[in-house]
Amino acid sequence: MNAIDIQSITKRYGDTLAVDRLTLTVPEGGLFALLGVNGAGKSTLIHMLCGLTKPTSGDALLLGKSVAREAAAVHALVGVSPQETAVAPNLTALENLELMAGAYGLRDAKRRADEIIAAFRLGEVEKKPARTLSGGWQRRLSIAMALVSDPKILFLDEPTLGLDVIARRELWAHIRRVKEKATVILTTHYLEEAESLADRVGVMAHGRLVAVGAPAELIEMSGAASFEDAFIALAGEGVDLS
Repeated sequence: MNAIDIQSITKRYGDTLAVDRLTLTVPEGGLFALLGVNGAGKSTLIHMLCGLTKPTSGDALLLGKSVAREAAAVHALVGVSPQETAVAPNLTALENLELMAGAYGLRDAKRRADEIIAAFRLGEVEKKPARTLSGGWQRRLSIAMALVSDPKILFLDEPTLGLDVIARRELWAHIRRVKEKATVILTTHYLEEAESLADRVGVMAHGRLVAVGAPAELIEMSGAASFEDAFIALAGEGVDLS
């Protein structure tokens, strides 16, 4: 079974066509990166896949569950780390994790929080209020919170936005470990991040999926000399880049 099977999904906001009859399959396991310039439709697509927004037409199956008809079942399968760091600032890192575990109805929230603390090496900050943590620690905590329920599919929306290069590389190491246990869907504007982490990449433009493949395949497909040049060639179709 595929992790995600998107079937001609479309989303309109009035006269604006945000996602246009997009079809895609994502196998279980590994990391799939979704790239595109601002306004390409990435966020809208992710919101539909997470069950946060209903499609205008078409559907997507997440491990066989329909986002159009079985939103509650989809919610139980996924974890989401949004672009805006989703932590309670006045709670400690440990309390944030316990709160999330309780929200999912886990029987032993403390035990699960301790497991996540160990897995993400959060021990040195577990008793510190989240508001006092650096951006890198907050992003790590936000991703850890998305994994409390042990989701089968994890959505990471710009997980390293605004981090310095060292914090970014540390977070990459955690993401590599996560993708060994769950299917990860990543959106990012850092092309080197997608090239380094992704098994496959999808490029969106004007609400449509214009190319899918491994980073090396996209370079070959576009005849470009680098992954950045390949992205510009594919995503920039119809856009004035002068």
